[in-house]
Amino acid sequence: MNIDWSTISRVHLIGIGGVGISALARLLIDRGIVISGTEDNESSETLDGLRAQGVSISLDLDPHALPEAQCYIYSDAWLTKHPQVLKEARRRKTLVLSYFEALGSIARLKKVIAIAGAHGKTTTTAMMTDVLEAGGLDPTAIIGSLRDKTESNFRSGKGNYFIVEADEYRRHFLNFSPEILVITNIDADHLDYYHDLGDIQSAFQTLAQKVPAKGFLVCNTGEEAIQPIIKGLSCSIVDYRPFIDPTLSLQVLPLHYPNVAAVLAVATLIGIDPLLARQTLSHFSGTWRRFEYKGKTKKGARVYDDYAHHPTEIAITLTSVRKQFPEGNLLVVFQPHLYSRTRFLMEEFAGAFSVADDILIAPIFAAREASEPAVSSHVLAEKIRTRGKQVQALDSFSEIEEYLLAHARGGDTIVVMGAGDIYRVAQHITLKPL
Repeated sequence: MNIDWSTISRVHLIGIGGVGISALARLLIDRGIVISGTEDNESSETLDGLRAQGVSISLDLDPHALPEAQCYIYSDAWLTKHPQVLKEARRRKTLVLSYFEALGSIARLKKVIAIAGAHGKTTTTAMMTDVLEAGGLDPTAIIGSLRDKTESNFRSGKGNYFIVEADEYRRHFLNFSPEILVITNIDADHLDYYHDLGDIQSAFQTLAQKVPAKGFLVCNTGEEAIQPIIKGLSCSIVDYRPFIDPTLSLQVLPLHYPNVAAVLAVATLIGIDPLLARQTLSHFSGTWRRFEYKGKTKKGARVYDDYAHHPTEIAITLTSVRKQFPEGNLLVVFQPHLYSRTRFLMEEFAGAFSVADDILIAPIFAAREASEPAVSSHVLAEKIRTRGKQVQALDSFSEIEEYLLAHARGGDTIVVMGAGDIYRVAQHITLKPL
């Protein structure tokens, strides 16, 4: 979508507290555009920073309270959460864009490095940003979480590269035309939208076909699910596996070695010194909610918070955690994200906690969906129990917190997992610094 942003001076963002759209807000501010926003959640982690930049944010969901603007940009979640607000924006017959439509139209002005894939996108995007920054390329970057080193999801850059986390949901990533495309991996997810894995692969294939002949696709060419995607492409295909180096010391979990390898491959392609890239990655300390260390409980149990919400992510993360902390009990709190994902992947979820000693299932975080009475945290807990695991579904965060504080002891590890608001549990059970 071609939009002349030089003619737009005032933009209102609907759902401005979201991690992605709040980064877009910062990008627009950086371009000199006056920003305002509507949000339904005062506790969003991103609002304070935006207000500090002078952004006026309203919690009023009355459609008539929507301020005048030349352009309205909305978070997809609001299509179902508060459709009346979007209806009013469209009634005004002005420019109304989704987050990805807006971001894609701005990104096209630079050389796009798009990070796509089922798992590891955010970490890889943040790593890529660090490496290009260290290499003096001064990139612009939109990251799906807060970088630990800057506590921001946006990097303003004057250089030629635009690094973006490219989400496959509803084929959103087709709004981008990448010069370099990284596909971390392919897996069956978002089955509330996609029919099956083949449908997902078709979306990735369409994205890969947008990479020009002079561009690059970086992926694991040996991955079975990748095979249909890389056939017949005009761009150069680079396998990141030769760049995997388990001897490289990392501050993040070893499960991220493939992500590191993908970044090293791109760094080589664009001429960044390999030694500098490796040194930068060895100091990479992570992002918010990607196996983030929160501290310890009063009894001395380690507490980590993680965004994993797909069975593959959960299993890989917990296996890596068990290797890192072989002693003590591993207690896992999981908040399922979406009724549809829980329903479609029920059996896979049931098998994802095999290395955990004690599992607590929180109520499902509905996000953009209506509830499904036949799908619940209790149903999932029962499925996990049939695998011989100690598990229970608790109906409130306070019950979960009380259980963890009573049962987790020094030497134990607590991992709080999920894409919803379960991170509050990790915050509440961790001792605050004196």
